[in-house]
Amino acid sequence: MPSFLEISPDKLNRLIGTPGAPCIIDVRTEEDFALDPRFVPGSIRRAHAEVGSWAGSVDADSVVVVCQKGSKLSHGVAAYLRHAGIDAESLEGGFEAWITGGLAVPEEKLPRRDAEGRTVWVTRARPKIDRIACPWLIRRFVDPSAVFLFVPAPEVLAVGERFEAVPFDIDDVFWSHRGDLCTFDVMVEEFGLASKPLLRLAQIVRAADTARLDLAPEAAGLLAASLGLSRMYSDDLEQLEAGMLLYDAFFRWCRDATEETHNWPAPKKRA
Repeated sequence: MPSFLEISPDKLNRLIGTPGAPCIIDVRTEEDFALDPRFVPGSIRRAHAEVGSWAGSVDADSVVVVCQKGSKLSHGVAAYLRHAGIDAESLEGGFEAWITGGLAVPEEKLPRRDAEGRTVWVTRARPKIDRIACPWLIRRFVDPSAVFLFVPAPEVLAVGERFEAVPFDIDDVFWSHRGDLCTFDVMVEEFGLASKPLLRLAQIVRAADTARLDLAPEAAGLLAASLGLSRMYSDDLEQLEAGMLLYDAFFRWCRDATEETHNWPAPKKRA
């Protein structure tokens, strides 16, 4: 059982992927990280020995600190962050406990970060489904501070090259459709995020994005909502922010509510 200064892997797992997820800071040593260069989803790497220099730049209400075994490094950094006025906990058992049952994102799949530590992505303007679903996945499970550039389709590759942004959901790039799979499917697989809820969501996204509504009955609703959002917003970034809430809701349904039904009026009890 975790102490009041710790969070269990199970509890953290329930928070990851939701709007209320904490900032997760990985402070494993370079030697420990080299043994398994994967991340708890959504985490960032920081040097424990330099916490005094970076603690003030943490822009989060709550933080979970991860070291190899959940001992001195994570507890020390968490204590330092609490001294700086940040609600911080250590992950019980550290990364070793996490990987016994949790998802882990491989470092080799992550794009290089910009000067502010953010991954930068570029795709076609006027998104509908995949180009909202993928940014949602990245921000909730890979890089919460990720930057997304929406540009005219003919300029995607050139913008990517000039601004060191990773192109996605266009032809002939790594992060794109593969056979029957849409880009969201590819990201779930490549980022090591193939949990049951995300695989269920991926099927809905694929069905809506590829006009195969027979694959998932929920796809028609996602398609309708997505097309509605594209008509409501002329600004792609505003549409993305609205779409984040849409995918938050679909994810929670996939994770927590697939067995729930609703009817009205409620059945009357017999006398």
